[in-house]
Amino acid sequence: MRGETSGSAAPRVIVSASLAYDYIMSFPGSFKDHILPDKAHVLSVSFLVDSLRRQRGGVGGNIAYNLALLGEPAAVVGAAGPDFAEYRAIFDGLGIDTQLVPEVADQLTAYAFMMTDLAGNQIAAFYPGALDRASDVDTIEAASRAVLGLVGATAPDAMRRHAAEIAGSGCRLVYDPSQQVVALPAEDIKAGVDAAWAVIGNDYELAMIAQKTGLTVDAIAERVSLVAVTFGEQGSELRQGCEIVKIPTAPPDPLADPTGGGDAYRAGLLKGLLLGLELPVVGRMAALVATYAIERHGTQEHVFTPEEFVARFDGAFPDFAGTISADQFVSGHGVPITTTH
Repeated sequence: MRGETSGSAAPRVIVSASLAYDYIMSFPGSFKDHILPDKAHVLSVSFLVDSLRRQRGGVGGNIAYNLALLGEPAAVVGAAGPDFAEYRAIFDGLGIDTQLVPEVADQLTAYAFMMTDLAGNQIAAFYPGALDRASDVDTIEAASRAVLGLVGATAPDAMRRHAAEIAGSGCRLVYDPSQQVVALPAEDIKAGVDAAWAVIGNDYELAMIAQKTGLTVDAIAERVSLVAVTFGEQGSELRQGCEIVKIPTAPPDPLADPTGGGDAYRAGLLKGLLLGLELPVVGRMAALVATYAIERHGTQEHVFTPEEFVARFDGAFPDFAGTISADQFVSGHGVPITTTH
């Protein structure tokens, strides 16, 4: 069976989100310096980039890759084309369960074209390809055996179906509409939040949710057990009830490309929650995984061993040194999540 070895335990995390090949471009400046606000109605701009790479990507692929580095191979859900074979083989080798990624013979795997400036601003175009068939995949059985199920940016029909299935199965839904928040109808977003155990988004995405649905961050925090808000280089915050935990970043050395940092953050967050750690530790784990990602061009090009991760964590966050250990980077390690809805 794809993505499994004989006797392997069912994945504790299921991730329904995009799988794509990324064309990643880096612009060595700031977009805002080349856009005239009073000419926006006749916008015509061209940016000379200093790098271009074709690499594995997609929100679901990136989160699953980082979870595998953290010793938590997930089950990924999506749909792909015949050109996905290489991607699948690499994921199978990492122990990631790809059984819920059917191959669509007459479609290509999704393609993303992303250009990022030095301030972390991004201009992107996305061709969904086979992802439109992700909504055909049934997640109920896999979700019923998992602890956490993340629904991220993918085809809207798939997001709608899988959010309902994951929540209905008894698995804790982590709702993360991210880039699709603009395209999703307000009723879908409300349904996702209402079904969720946790909600994740950056400050822009959560502001857009508030504009479309009337649900502010404070209102969402009253409905779900946990809200994670990311602010790029300004760090993040975790909200649990009335408590707000501020999380700093882990300094990159160097910053190569911010693309994929948010997906890596989510993987670290999920792993920390599975370990039953305190929120300040969970958030710092997430921040460090994000830093590893942005130090390389490409969203799945970084690597680290458990020992390397723990040593760097202790160095980046000395006040929390000793709160994680290398033996926790094993699937199934941890205590039940105690955060209540």
